[in-house]
Amino acid sequence: MTNIEIGMMVAFILALVFSGWKLYAFMPKEQLKDDDTNSSATHELKMMMYKHIKNGVVEEELLLIEMQNDPEFDKEHFWRFNLNRLRQLIQSHYIENPEHENLNEIHIHLNKDETH
Repeated sequence: MTNIEIGMMVAFILALVFSGWKLYAFMPKEQLKDDDTNSSATHELKMMMYKHIKNGVVEEELLLIEMQNDPEFDKEHFWRFNLNRLRQLIQSHYIENPEHENLNEIHIHLNKDETH
């Protein structure tokens, strides 16, 4: 190996280490207080979603409006909550409960306990 090859190899390794350090320095180290994607926030949104579905709201757009107007809805924490996030919650429910295929079936299931 020549001196220029060794110099280029050292420069490359130093640049790689420096780039890795810069990436690490900009990565978030703590959870943001308005993070609405963690498990507790997701659970809170799902419980609110179930409450409104149980009350008969079985259309996505109407469900979104009802949830956003709920007195328990924290507008500062869930400021990014929109129709896409609601659809993610609904899809998550469908994955956990494959027997449900639509919001009406969730409504029937939630109200089934009251009829028995």
